[in-house]
Amino acid sequence: MTETSETPGAYVRSGAAPGHHLRWNKVPEVTAYFWIIKVLCTTVGETAADFLNSNLGMGLTGVSLLMSAVLAVVLVVQFRTKAYRPGVYWLAVALISVVGTLISDNLTDNLGVSLTTCTTVFAVALAVVFAIWYRREGTLSIHSIDTVSREAYYWLAVLFTFALGTAAGDLVAEKMALGYWVSAVLFGLAIAAVAVAHFALGLNAVLSFWIAYILTRPLGASMGDYLSQPTGDGGLGLGTTVTSVLFLAVILALVVYLAMTRKDVTESERQLSHQ
Repeated sequence: MTETSETPGAYVRSGAAPGHHLRWNKVPEVTAYFWIIKVLCTTVGETAADFLNSNLGMGLTGVSLLMSAVLAVVLVVQFRTKAYRPGVYWLAVALISVVGTLISDNLTDNLGVSLTTCTTVFAVALAVVFAIWYRREGTLSIHSIDTVSREAYYWLAVLFTFALGTAAGDLVAEKMALGYWVSAVLFGLAIAAVAVAHFALGLNAVLSFWIAYILTRPLGASMGDYLSQPTGDGGLGLGTTVTSVLFLAVILALVVYLAMTRKDVTESERQLSHQ
């Protein structure tokens, strides 16, 4: 599923608002590679969060603080880059997936907040971010992430999509008791329906993108649980370590490939880089 931009320029002109840095678009082109890596990152976010919580001996709160600190460092690096860099960008996405999972787990497991409440709160928070982002910038297109403020809105929205997807996915699994594999198929079909609505029925590209982006989180989480959980619980019994390592290896291979081929660089950035 591609995502079009209301403001095609990928570079901030000299007339940019004060405090906005001159930079290229900071996110990749939305291609099949984008969605594959995104789903893999969501799967890793689920299994890695479970692995870290079980093996570091720091408790859920301690692990959450540690991973949030690591994410903050990576985001600083991401913000300091002037253009899209596959390694930095996808590392940030993977870490946000982990942190988003941990935030949801903290609220439900440590604080006893219900999944219904978590889902509602995260949905409202995401809607508020989108509303402020659109009011101030006039676009929610990821082809326009070319200023510091737009990038800040983008990453905040991404964090809430992961937290919302985690809570909503767990809520569906808990209420409907479908099992991991059936849940994965259900969310996969939902994403396919969004794609059909976009390509065949003309659903707005930006809206289609963000709906699909949210739905990839429970899809990846269901896949991760299916692969890692014991066979007695409906999984394949690979464990969180094996599942995380396998998916991280695939992510690394794809990111290296994209860094070498630049197949996911936006066309406008590609043209500017050759000027």
